[in-house]
Amino acid sequence: MKKTKDSASQSKMLTETELELMTILWALEEASVAEVIEQLPKERDLAYTSVSTILRILEQKAVLKTRKEGRGHIYIPLLKKSEYEAKTLKHVVERVFDGTPVALVRQLLDTVKLNDQDLKELRKLIDQAGVRK
Repeated sequence: MKKTKDSASQSKMLTETELELMTILWALEEASVAEVIEQLPKERDLAYTSVSTILRILEQKAVLKTRKEGRGHIYIPLLKKSEYEAKTLKHVVERVFDGTPVALVRQLLDTVKLNDQDLKELRKLIDQAGVRK
């Protein structure tokens, strides 16, 4: 079955800059180009036209919607952050860890320094996942 343009575009991962702008929009819930630029780190020098273009691309990808306001637009996320996190994690498990979630967790434990509280919370989450099955 052939994918539609919307489902095909939504299945693609965001670029680094798209994700950076989406992270700002997820935090603000909706924003103009100028408001997004205000939230960028000071050392991040993106032109107004660049941000505007990227936001329009995200709208074409059906990740955002817009609302006309005065002479400009307000951008509103359609894709929830939690949905993107889940999609990204599935992508990483499938592509990087050969579809093996245990390999991802093993790498996490080997690579990231976790304190006792983190480990306790992970054990609790694993126990809860076992109960849900």
